[in-house]
Amino acid sequence: FGVAFNACEKGRQWEKALGYFTVMVQAKVELDTIALNTAISACEKAGKWETALQLFGEMARSEVESDAISYSAAISACLKGGEWEKVLQLVSVMAERKVESDAITFNAAISACETGGEWEKALQFFTEMCQNELEPNTI
Repeated sequence: FGVAFNACEKGRQWEKALGYFTVMVQAKVELDTIALNTAISACEKAGKWETALQLFGEMARSEVESDAISYSAAISACLKGGEWEKVLQLVSVMAERKVESDAITFNAAISACETGGEWEKALQFFTEMCQNELEPNTI
């Protein structure tokens, strides 16, 4: 299924990715981090932030470990969907669970703060990013 998810992601075929996901669940195929990350990324690329978040939530329900890629894909989906508050919630949960943030995460958080007019939080993220020796850039 991983190859099928990957093809769907690259072809921006989020509906097909969800179809494969449904087949996996119905066939009781064990879900894994890579398959779900790819499905979340496919939704992110298609601008389907709500579906991306549903899949992200499915990781916890299925006891599949979420990683930095999982969070980054969900965060990017929310950012593209204009859901800046959800971005900040995901970044907060990521920190609570001690999932290592990368430049993508910090840049998305800073962009979300900009959208929401949260300049003080943006400065906090920027400072934390520099403390972690990550290179700031633009999204």
